[in-house]
Amino acid sequence: MPRREDVTIKSYLVGFVLALALTAIPFGLVAARTLPPIQTFVLIGVAAIAQVVVHLRYFLHLDLKPSSQNKLVALCFAAVVLLIVVGGTLWIMFNRYYLVT
Repeated sequence: MPRREDVTIKSYLVGFVLALALTAIPFGLVAARTLPPIQTFVLIGVAAIAQVVVHLRYFLHLDLKPSSQNKLVALCFAAVVLLIVVGGTLWIMFNRYYLVT
């Protein structure tokens, strides 16, 4: 029977390998320039979303079990606050830019 430490180390190693691959793919796409820019942007976006899922699952150990629901609600709240702050900042900056020009 595997020890708890082995399971966590295995989980972290799987997450690390996936995160490395999902980081290398966009860099390789940009360096190789084999795809048109739109397709490259889409693949970079898909890799970024997959990267977020990998980090949430393997490093923060969030899943859909009832024991993780409190963590998931707190994470969603933090994401909404971050979206409001970043979105509001960009909105003000672009609005200010168009008022000046």
